[in-house]
Amino acid sequence: MSNTDPTTQAEQIVLGTAMLSAATVAELAGIVTADDFHRPAHVIIWQAIAAQHDQDAPTDPAAVAVALAASKELGKVGGAPYLATLLGMAPTAANGPYYARLVAEAAERRRVAAVGTRLAQAADKPETDLAALVAETRDHLTDNDEAEWPDPVPLASVRDLPTFPAAVLPDWLGEMADATAIATQTPVDLSGSLILACLSAATLGRAIVEPSPGWCEQTSLFTCVALGPGNRKSTVFDILTRPIRDAEAVLAEELRPKVIEARTEKALAVASNEAGNPDAVNNAKTAAREAEELVVPAEPRLLADDITPEATKTLLAEQGGRLAVMSAEGGIFATIAGRYSGVPDLDVFLKGHAGDMLRVTRKSAPVEHVERPALTVGLAVQPSVLRDIGAIPGFEDRGLLARFLFALPASTVGSRCASPPAIPGAVRETYNSRLRQLAAIMWHATDTTLTLTDDARDRVISLEREREPKLAPGGEWEPILNWANKWTGAVVRIAGLLHIADNLGTGWRTPIAADTIDAAAHIGYYYAHHALAVWDYMGTDTTGPAHRLLAWLQQQRQPRWSKRDIHRALHRRLSLDELDAGLRVLSDHGHVRVHQPRRSGRGRRPAPRILVHPHHTGGAQ
Repeated sequence: MSNTDPTTQAEQIVLGTAMLSAATVAELAGIVTADDFHRPAHVIIWQAIAAQHDQDAPTDPAAVAVALAASKELGKVGGAPYLATLLGMAPTAANGPYYARLVAEAAERRRVAAVGTRLAQAADKPETDLAALVAETRDHLTDNDEAEWPDPVPLASVRDLPTFPAAVLPDWLGEMADATAIATQTPVDLSGSLILACLSAATLGRAIVEPSPGWCEQTSLFTCVALGPGNRKSTVFDILTRPIRDAEAVLAEELRPKVIEARTEKALAVASNEAGNPDAVNNAKTAAREAEELVVPAEPRLLADDITPEATKTLLAEQGGRLAVMSAEGGIFATIAGRYSGVPDLDVFLKGHAGDMLRVTRKSAPVEHVERPALTVGLAVQPSVLRDIGAIPGFEDRGLLARFLFALPASTVGSRCASPPAIPGAVRETYNSRLRQLAAIMWHATDTTLTLTDDARDRVISLEREREPKLAPGGEWEPILNWANKWTGAVVRIAGLLHIADNLGTGWRTPIAADTIDAAAHIGYYYAHHALAVWDYMGTDTTGPAHRLLAWLQQQRQPRWSKRDIHRALHRRLSLDELDAGLRVLSDHGHVRVHQPRRSGRGRRPAPRILVHPHHTGGAQ
């Protein structure tokens, strides 16, 4: 190592870092390109690593060696032993960006030196047009030739997202998820996520999972699937929520005699209070009090659709703290944000998920306290809604987004079968009857705490250990830190629901087994992959201004801008600080170049020019 020049050593550390940690490749690619590496072997290795990363494939030395062997270039770079040597050059991934900047700087120095040599050679020739040569050289050192502009690095990594693992659901749920997806020609992610929400709605939050003493999670889930128009979201909702609505109707019919009796008694009490006999005046207060104390039971309401936060609170109070909000539209997010009141109202959703006491004030009743609200939310929205909610104040920092299990599946529109098989009757009937049965059992049940077997508790501890390094600076889940902090809790909730679905009736009061935790963790990792993609899409991370700025530049298709003109056009959408931050990110990722022209003579320094990558202006395909 002591005989290696500093530039070669820096290149080796960058390549070793990329193979040590795939999570660093995007950041390194924002600093260096293949052209920045001086050694030809390093160019080949970097291109192989970048290709692996673009395909969301491993970038470790073994995987890179296989890729290079397939392209018959492994021998050119020194074989697998040299790849192992590179890995040993980078004991930690933290220093990779530092050495990447050294590599980029060395490459720039070589380019400048090459221009200097060319200038010296041309200056010795009498026929050289010196003015034209100087102008050409200045353009080369500032704007650079657009034909040599490397492809920009995506602001968000292109992720090969997993499909919802319906196979780990209890058979009667997994079969329904698959059959519904086939029958409606929709992604199984939609039916799988909605089935989890329906299962949560049917349990009514009656079950509380206790993975360890003092740590409790109620079986309430918030799910949200993002799919574009034409994906038959409403059809899937209608199919899968049908047994919940049927159960609601049956429960309402059972309770109807009690409701009628209570209303009749109340009406008689009020009528006696208003009667015109001499004793009515003397007994008015007593009769009014008796009428007030006669409580009319609310008709069972398991599901609500497009509902305001205030109406949600009222229904929770009426229904004993149990409610599910299920909608195939994303309007509820705008309602929560204050579409009608102008003031965001998140409390009922935050507390309904956590089970924290909720204070409800109603016009026709005194203040009520819902001791442990259990709210389920199942939504399907258009992807553009995600961008909107990512920018709503309070949604991220107060933790509303962190409570949702998001899915961002690929649309099937354009590749659907025209005559798919219908859902088998036995599959549909089993799903409908068991979900109705579960809702009826839970409606009449009291709250119950589910415990875990010793092996299951060990599994949860292992999940906590696996998760923690992912939350560290530079960790895989750092971009979704708020969400990831609730990940193990979400897995525990899902495990509770799977356990109940596997043990209908009184059997679900047995402890949760380790294999149920494993199944729930499988679903949890699915949602973690999708959460990373959703946060990328929402732009709620540090590249948020860059996403908005790049989208606008792509629409304009203009190759050069002044910063002033961009600010004038976007001042209502981006502050000056956000514009500066966005330009820095776009520059780091190669989407723009910020050029500061040289000052000629005295006077004010020229304003910087923003050069847009030809890919965004139609200059390159």
